[in-house]
Amino acid sequence: MEASLDVFELDHDKANYSTLENDARSLIIAMLPQRYLVLASQRLGARAHASTTRLGLQRRLAHSDVTRNDVPALSGAADNAFNRERQAVKSHAAATSGRSLAKAVNLVYVVVPCLIIASVNAYNLWNEHWEHWDHMPPLEERVEYPYQNLRTKNYPWGDGDKTLL
Repeated sequence: MEASLDVFELDHDKANYSTLENDARSLIIAMLPQRYLVLASQRLGARAHASTTRLGLQRRLAHSDVTRNDVPALSGAADNAFNRERQAVKSHAAATSGRSLAKAVNLVYVVVPCLIIASVNAYNLWNEHWEHWDHMPPLEERVEYPYQNLRTKNYPWGDGDKTLL
């Protein structure tokens, strides 16, 4: 224990400081390959975990073994009374859930009325905007205030006062 503590004790002597510095450099150089191996193994472990999770989800959600009745084929140890009953319940629930009916109801009774209301609102706002502009004097007759159309430098085209757009 004392020998390892002696390495870390700093004397203000140049020789001891340079030896400690050389020891630290050699320690860092010796540790670099180990550090890279640890980092690489962590990355590979994370990728392997992600790929196994992804593969598990893909397997679970895959529909490649579906028969004509949209009931997955059971085989081997999975073909038992419990699993068959469970599949029958799932297929019955899927057939009677009314998902397409719910989508149609949402479309007809929610989406279409919202679109109609939003369109009427936009049309009314558009008309109110132009009614407001009809009450104002034309642009040429309006008073030009000093804070409007500030030009610090003329444009390089025409008379220098008009923009391109």
